[in-house]
Amino acid sequence: MSTTLTKIALKAKAEPKIRFTSLAHLLTPGYLKESWGKMNKGAASGIDGETIKQFGNNLESRIEDIVARLKTGNYKVPHIRRVEIPKGNGKTRPLGITTVEDRLVQRAVAGILSAIFEQDFLEVSYGYRAGRGPHDGLRALRNQIMAGKVGYVYEVDIREYFTTINHEWIRKMVRERIADKTILRLIDRWLKGGVMQGGELRYPESGTPQGGPISCVLANVYLHYVIDLWFEKVFKKSIEGAAYMTRFVDDLVCCFQNKKDAEKFAQELKTRMKKFNLEIAEEKTGMIEFGRFARENLARRKRKPETFTFLGFEHVCGKDKQGRFALIRIPSKKSCRKFLEGTKLWLEKHIHSRRTVQKIELTRKLEGFYQYFGLTHCKGKLDWIHCEVKRQWRKAIKRQSQRQCVFWSYLASKSWFSLPYAKTGLHPTV
Repeated sequence: MSTTLTKIALKAKAEPKIRFTSLAHLLTPGYLKESWGKMNKGAASGIDGETIKQFGNNLESRIEDIVARLKTGNYKVPHIRRVEIPKGNGKTRPLGITTVEDRLVQRAVAGILSAIFEQDFLEVSYGYRAGRGPHDGLRALRNQIMAGKVGYVYEVDIREYFTTINHEWIRKMVRERIADKTILRLIDRWLKGGVMQGGELRYPESGTPQGGPISCVLANVYLHYVIDLWFEKVFKKSIEGAAYMTRFVDDLVCCFQNKKDAEKFAQELKTRMKKFNLEIAEEKTGMIEFGRFARENLARRKRKPETFTFLGFEHVCGKDKQGRFALIRIPSKKSCRKFLEGTKLWLEKHIHSRRTVQKIELTRKLEGFYQYFGLTHCKGKLDWIHCEVKRQWRKAIKRQSQRQCVFWSYLASKSWFSLPYAKTGLHPTV
């Protein structure tokens, strides 16, 4: 199947205007089984309550049944179970959880769409793409600031992006490349699918089924046409100075050589977004002077350089040991707060677990945090995170019993209380 998708990808790349009319036949038992191997086996159950394990117990027969229903047009998209995921500051983010069966079909269709649209996506995009990740986006942004002509940075935040995608526009965009009626019908049903939350069923008029595999591809397709192509093919031709963009799904940073170009972008972007039913979150969007000469320019006006956040890192105008400009990136306050809130919540729920169990889980969480944030200049912040987690753990031990000995000197002598420290420079090219 991977060979077939490779052929489709090559054809899509060679013929940028072609519309694929026959794709549904690719949804074979073999391809669905291959897609099953890529699914997250720890995902939650959908509205039917069926678990990944239960579905997997009869994998062969279930897949055969799905393929038969797809061929006859009798496959029905189930309702989505909507839950609210904490995102910090007391706010939540809606997440749609579909059934295991539907998640499998979405994964398979998403693989087909990705093979085609991946040939159209531009270099500026890094989210939800094979072989690309947040560190690649961070590396690209760093190269732009360090080697490019950058004097201003414009950070963009799209308000409730996944829930405001316009259905008519996304259908038109998908049809630019897809003409297979079965695939289009499935996408349409996923867009219009019912959402169950708190016992109430509703049918959203906009947005994608966030949480499902198909949502990732559709989100990229939408912004590819709304922002990426417009920025690279239209806007950049209308300005005088250099301009660069780095996008990770709906997280977007643009760098400009000239202030007037950045201001023009800010104005025209609002108009562009409004046309496609999107809105900029003004409170999280803005332009700052940033780059190799920002510190000196601002110092003459008795001001200090501002910072901006991208993919969890706060970006700072700094200096290296030789006094030259250096881009300093450290874990943002929001990233640290969210992580510590997570460890605190886990300890509260597992306060009476064995200490060895607590150590294993805290070690796993810390190492995951270190792995992502282990860039140069991050050592101090990561050591602080280490100390905060140990402080949380000590408080949890203290609450277990008033007779517990929780003096630091006592705990420090116990091997079970040790947690790993961070190593920086894990991603030297980022």
